[in-house]
Amino acid sequence: MINRFLAHPASYLALSLVLLSFTPASAQNPQKGDYGYLYCHMSDKGQWTAYAVSRDGYHYEDILGGDPIMDPKEHARIEGGQRDAYICRSWNGKGYVMVTTDMNNAMTKTLGKQNDWDNYGIDLLTSKDLIHWESVSFDYRKGTSIFSNPEAESVYKDWSTINRVWAPQIFWDPNYIWENGDKGGYMIYYSMWNRAEKQYDRMYYSYADKTFTKLTQPKLLFDWGYATIDADINLLSDGKYHMLIKKEGGKPGIYTATSDHLTYGWGEPVEDDYVSFEGKKKCEGSSAFQLIGDDTWRVAYIQYSDRPKHYRICKADKNLRNFSDPVDIEGVTGPQHGSFMRLTKKEYKRLLKMNK
Repeated sequence: MINRFLAHPASYLALSLVLLSFTPASAQNPQKGDYGYLYCHMSDKGQWTAYAVSRDGYHYEDILGGDPIMDPKEHARIEGGQRDAYICRSWNGKGYVMVTTDMNNAMTKTLGKQNDWDNYGIDLLTSKDLIHWESVSFDYRKGTSIFSNPEAESVYKDWSTINRVWAPQIFWDPNYIWENGDKGGYMIYYSMWNRAEKQYDRMYYSYADKTFTKLTQPKLLFDWGYATIDADINLLSDGKYHMLIKKEGGKPGIYTATSDHLTYGWGEPVEDDYVSFEGKKKCEGSSAFQLIGDDTWRVAYIQYSDRPKHYRICKADKNLRNFSDPVDIEGVTGPQHGSFMRLTKKEYKRLLKMNK
């Protein structure tokens, strides 16, 4: 019966369309804009989020001279400092979402922290215009009560001893299903370390709802047996998810790994293809983006072991491999760990008006 059905072209097309309708959509942050780029980043001048805009992706103009585009004390309720800003469009393309590391390593003694690089949570922010922001903060020391599913299995026995929640990023997943049946969520992925229970930083993920105010308990994304931080995931034309990540164990550096699935199946990094041209200089905070009309990639990262530091942009092929031709970003005051988003002409002009 099936063979006779498929013998008719019209019937075959109809069946194909039915099957296609049941194929899960790939997870991907919405893309829009062909006029320019926004570089949204942590300022190396202080503990705040800054903007810069560009027409070509290499030469930028600071917004507000690199000063804060929002009050970090208002939005980073744990430590009053925002780091590692990651921005993208909201799931329906009608707004913007951002995540930051809630951390102020200039206030270690005042905050009573054990280490300058300790922190305890992240901030989730939403905006309708890129200028005015609303936010919620999640202090992981408070334990599972801050999450939407506190009864779920926990990755830690004691959350009060957590000492790192670092560099969160966002990936819209239209296939995530909430307990009430709602579909679609933002995968927030980040590194975490509880010094009292674990030996090193591991990568975890949670899901935020469409309002960007609710967060699920973290789950382990992968563990390669050594510390890993600063993951950056993108969906490529080969249908696979490609991740840039900083290895702090084994041979350190910025490497790539791939998976057929967003939340599992991540193979170990490709050992012979990484950001190798910096030699023994230390690099982190990678962020990949494509230039308008180009299927190859640009990879930005902070080379932080030199004084002064260098924020670099290099080339990669369409498979996010074969890194080459690094140059310093131009026109940005205090560039540091951040992210890139395409802009429409209207958005670009709106941000430039902030300088007047």
